[in-house]
Amino acid sequence: MTVGNDTTDFTHFNDQGRAKMVDVSDKAVTARVAVAEGAVTMAPETLQRIRERSVAKGDVLSVAQIAGIQAAKKTSDWIPMCHPLPLTGVDIRFSDNGADTLRITAEVKTTGKTGVEMEALTAVSAAALTVYDMCKALQKDMVIGPIQLLVKTGGKSGDYALATE
Repeated sequence: MTVGNDTTDFTHFNDQGRAKMVDVSDKAVTARVAVAEGAVTMAPETLQRIRERSVAKGDVLSVAQIAGIQAAKKTSDWIPMCHPLPLTGVDIRFSDNGADTLRITAEVKTTGKTGVEMEALTAVSAAALTVYDMCKALQKDMVIGPIQLLVKTGGKSGDYALATE
């Protein structure tokens, strides 16, 4: 993990040391993609009900998918320093381990001057929170996380892929 500690390295502060939205005017427009992933851990019975589409509030995965897409599109409304971006694609996918963990993956794309990492992370977060909301009557001790960036492509800082063991 790389963390800077010299504020002169940060572009999110003005000359008074206060937060600002970064000026991306001079950045090149490039194709950008980010993929994030998260998990919701729950009782096997809860996961089974999600798979069977027998949760009283409705089809959990369909609603969570729409929530994730909407959240990606509204990330700049949630995260103060994010730029509003014209997204060209958002895909939310679900998988499970057959026991107690639902995995949520979001892929977000744009062609622009800044990346979509926050949009992918926000999409996963909203989808996970929606799963919790729709299933909380069945189980209140579900665990959300970890949520992390897996891949990022495009832009000045180059490509990134989470190191795997």
